[in-house]
Amino acid sequence: MKKKTKYFALGILGGFGIIAIILAILSFFPMISLITGPNTVAVVPVTGEIGYSASSENASVANPEVFNQIMDEAMNDPSVGAIVLDINSPGGSPVAGDEMLKKVNTSAKPVVARISDTGSSTAYMVASGADDIVASPSSWVGSIGVILTLSDLSEYYDKEGTNIYSITGGKYKDIGSDYRNLTGEERNMLQEMVDEEYDYFIKLIAQNRNLTVDHVKKVAEGRPFTGKQGLNASLVDHLGGKEYAIDLAANKSHMNFYSVVDYGTSLGFLGF
Repeated sequence: MKKKTKYFALGILGGFGIIAIILAILSFFPMISLITGPNTVAVVPVTGEIGYSASSENASVANPEVFNQIMDEAMNDPSVGAIVLDINSPGGSPVAGDEMLKKVNTSAKPVVARISDTGSSTAYMVASGADDIVASPSSWVGSIGVILTLSDLSEYYDKEGTNIYSITGGKYKDIGSDYRNLTGEERNMLQEMVDEEYDYFIKLIAQNRNLTVDHVKKVAEGRPFTGKQGLNASLVDHLGGKEYAIDLAANKSHMNFYSVVDYGTSLGFLGF
């Protein structure tokens, strides 16, 4: 019994020793990179609606402040040779997306955007800043456009006998209120604002994707494309999954042996 217990204890110690060695090797990668060069692909998640709010239990949010912090860590880490944006987002705030895009554009390291289920609207705008975009054939991409949604519930309030009014300091202060419809002047005013944002969106995509403005206008009708259709429309560069995107990013950084660090789960694994 004593001999068995001794062997069992040695086995446990040996197991811990192996784990310690593996962890030491992984932690040593950044130090190795100072001598041999970068040896890591950083995977940065862009999941959920893009905006400034925080994620909840029921919904995830791609917050630009968190995203930019993670990007800074990856860009400043000497062991990271390339970055993969792991995108699954329907879009969201154009201001938040623009802030994220600017961070992508400042990266001196290769950036590959991988679109899984969805990379549309503002999320596609962020992806357009990458060196290459990889999407699954059945992904939904594009949906380039701007929308402003308003409601006119004046008839409903009348039927319910509800009288809603406001006292404003400014002619247009209650523009878009649901207790009345827009005037022709107000409609034209809002349309001009939407058109301005739309033109800005188109020019960003054209610049980032090295496309003509006329070409982007033809595909920027607010419609989504599948990954395969997006490839034909020059909105996507390659069809493939996450592993393909990671391999592509590693090749762009000329890394044959590399580790992968997922900033969404803080887990790493080796890749070839």
